[in-house]
Amino acid sequence: MGNKTIFIQPGGGFDQVVVGSSEHAAPAAGEISVRLRANSLNYHDYVVVSGLWGPAERRIPMADGAGEVTAVGPGVTEFKVGDAVVSTFFPDWLAGRATVEGFARVPGDGIDGYAREAVTAPATWFTRAPAGWSHAEAATLTTAGLTAWRSLVDDAGVRAGDCVLVQGTGGVSIFAVQFAKMLGATVIATSSCDTKLERLGELGADHLINYRKDTNWGDTARKLAGNGGVDCTLDVGGPATLAQSMAAARVGGHIAVIGILSGVSGELPLVPALGKQLRMQAVLVGSRQQQQDMIRAIDANGMRPVVDRHFDLDAIVEAFRYQESNRHFGKIVLDI
Repeated sequence: MGNKTIFIQPGGGFDQVVVGSSEHAAPAAGEISVRLRANSLNYHDYVVVSGLWGPAERRIPMADGAGEVTAVGPGVTEFKVGDAVVSTFFPDWLAGRATVEGFARVPGDGIDGYAREAVTAPATWFTRAPAGWSHAEAATLTTAGLTAWRSLVDDAGVRAGDCVLVQGTGGVSIFAVQFAKMLGATVIATSSCDTKLERLGELGADHLINYRKDTNWGDTARKLAGNGGVDCTLDVGGPATLAQSMAAARVGGHIAVIGILSGVSGELPLVPALGKQLRMQAVLVGSRQQQQDMIRAIDANGMRPVVDRHFDLDAIVEAFRYQESNRHFGKIVLDI
């Protein structure tokens, strides 16, 4: 059968995106075949495809893939034909503490990803999708959803009554608002766009701050939080936002460092970090077990992701151009 596939030529770049085909073998022992139906876009996918961090060899892009199982190999008992599944970001990190470094084994970067119609891979490279979700919705979870979940639940241990600070309206941030409210936390959200802030409020954010209008938004967030400051902050900006994240935090507060939108290096203000005895955890998505835990919580609580816009797989460059524009609110999805 044909297997339409998107390839990025070595070095990357939007002018280096080509449509071709790839092999689709029958599953061997421990493997499943999946008819992929959707990908979702993340910043990590963008830097690979755009060429900012382009691949060294020809690569099939996209880390997030969702679809249905079409065949199972010998020994596979977790899945059956027809099951809706979603990929994992780190195929080799199944459970426990982090055992992976960098992106050498991440689909769409170090190994081939899911911008194709079908794939055969080890069953452990996938988990079940949330019950009742479309494939497009499920595809939003692999990177953005799990990053938010791990940051709040596994690393920070957010509980009912805690205060969470969320920056911006990217995929991770929107999931963080939803998960924090699921956990019973108070949410403070920041953005430079009042319209997007209104939408965060509709999702449940309790306090809204326009950081362009309030340059000392960290102090504002600390006052809004009460009880000495914010319990957990998801910092997506990096060098340009870390000082304000520290200002917002309570003594002993947790800062999840998950983004580098303002650069890959900068000064680390150690005095406030020491003075407040802050905990800063760099986060790179999570394990298969964490993804399964997240999906069980989603099934129990009935939440749905925010999908902004759909593009056909052939329009992958157009989709990334739209991501570049920063007009979106929620996840951008490729339909396969």
